[in-house]
Amino acid sequence: MKVFIKDLRVGMEIKTAGVELEVRDTQDNHLGDLVITKTKLVWCKGRTQPQNGKTLDWEAFITMMDQR
Repeated sequence: MKVFIKDLRVGMEIKTAGVELEVRDTQDNHLGDLVITKTKLVWCKGRTQPQNGKTLDWEAFITMMDQR
């Protein structure tokens, strides 16, 4: 996997606008974007816009990761 920061609009703390990461496979094919905000994570597969992406709040993310 290759992961790039696409748009960094943060200081030290992630604010409402968040951070957008571009995710590519090892052949450099664009898989999607991950938007990380102070309240949630949004997976945007392919060219999906954040408002249409799959959302997970931090509590659900932590629970999911703790179960792994």
